[in-house]
Amino acid sequence: MSTPRVLSDDTRTLLGWLAEKLDDYRPDDSMREETRRAQCLVLAEQLHGPTEAAFAAEQDVLAAAPIVRPGQTRGEYAALLRRIAQGGTQ
Repeated sequence: MSTPRVLSDDTRTLLGWLAEKLDDYRPDDSMREETRRAQCLVLAEQLHGPTEAAFAAEQDVLAAAPIVRPGQTRGEYAALLRRIAQGGTQ
C-alpha cells in the first residue's frame, strides 16, 4: 500500500493518536505489524464507533501508515507517522 496523496482530517487525527499511543507506552520496544493493524481498527472505532465510517477510516489509516520495518522501534514508527500526518514522506 502507498500513502494516499491527500490525507483526510480523520486520517491525520488517527495517525496522531497512534503516534501518541506508541510514544506513551514502551517507545523503545520493537514495533510489530500486528500492533499497527490492531491499533488502526481500535482507534478508528474510538473515533466513529462500530460503524461503516470506522471501517472506512481504518482502511484509510492503514493505507497511510506504512508497513513496519524489521528492527523499527515504536518510537521510531511514531515519528514516521507524525511526518506522514504533516505531509512528509515515508
